[in-house]
Amino acid sequence: MIAGRSRRARAHPRGRGFTFIELVITLAILGVLALVALPFAELTTKRAKEQDLRTALRQIRTALDDYKKAVDDGRIPRKADESGYPTSLDLLVEGVTDPKDPSGKQRIYFLRRLPRDPMADDPALPAARTWGLRSYESSYDAPRPGRDVFDVYSTSDGVGLNGVPYRQW
Repeated sequence: MIAGRSRRARAHPRGRGFTFIELVITLAILGVLALVALPFAELTTKRAKEQDLRTALRQIRTALDDYKKAVDDGRIPRKADESGYPTSLDLLVEGVTDPKDPSGKQRIYFLRRLPRDPMADDPALPAARTWGLRSYESSYDAPRPGRDVFDVYSTSDGVGLNGVPYRQW
């Protein structure tokens, strides 16, 4: 009897592949999983861009504060009518001549490179033009550029995951 069963099993090869219904169900399950994963991937991308924005703002603001401290410590000369903040963001990367260096060749640098605003839409813009600038004389509520750079902000109209617009970070 055992030999007879094996002959029948060979005659009707069942279990060798998938039926059409099994394939349709499998594709439906994969489709549902993809629909669930897509919003999660978008959320992860947005969260990563927001982290990049936080980091870039922290780097630039720290460099602005370091520049002001160097002015206050007398390492960078300033005129009486100046606030002590740099006149442009590029100055943080280009550096300024150290007046305490007798050779006059040494420079003081505050950033290796200026980070871009990760929320900026135009990749062709230079990094300094992706940020909104606030001068020392402008108010927090209505930031505007001026003779110096006191603070930076994102020019994006988007709103963060925390509900706060990127311009207010």
